[in-house]
Amino acid sequence: MSSSHTPLAKTLHWGFVGLYAYGMFKQLDDLSQLEDAALLQFEVLFASVFLLIVVLRYLYMRRFETFLGAREPAAPGHKRLARAVHLSMYLCLASLPLSGLLIAGLYANGVKGGLLQGVVVEMHEFFASLSYLLIGIHVAAALLSRLHGEGVWSSMVPVFKERERGGPR
Repeated sequence: MSSSHTPLAKTLHWGFVGLYAYGMFKQLDDLSQLEDAALLQFEVLFASVFLLIVVLRYLYMRRFETFLGAREPAAPGHKRLARAVHLSMYLCLASLPLSGLLIAGLYANGVKGGLLQGVVVEMHEFFASLSYLLIGIHVAAALLSRLHGEGVWSSMVPVFKERERGGPR
């Protein structure tokens, strides 16, 4: 296996960062905005594309080692933790558009408030908050790995490449 991710893996990773940021930036202020049929249609399309990309990205990325590019093997517990964070991110990032689609479906069918819509909105907000936390953990781990010069950073990040170390550590 190579010591760096493929160009497709890097494109999926960094392209998704942009898509996620756009989704957070353009989020709705109020459910009543969904009265605009064009906006409702756009939100459904965006959520569907977002979900499709999350699923395709998962299916593609699961074939790679968690610590691809590492100069030394990771401890088994460290690998399990990293896999758990990655899987949690995928589940959370898939739950965001799924809950958004449920909100839109309820709204389009006349459920514009009430307990059911309120619960689904709360779920959607929970997944958004959880995604911030998981992404923060992911970024912190990447930065820590970079500081330790483990080689993982350079396998995925196109800037601030790590220098090769001479000899074993």
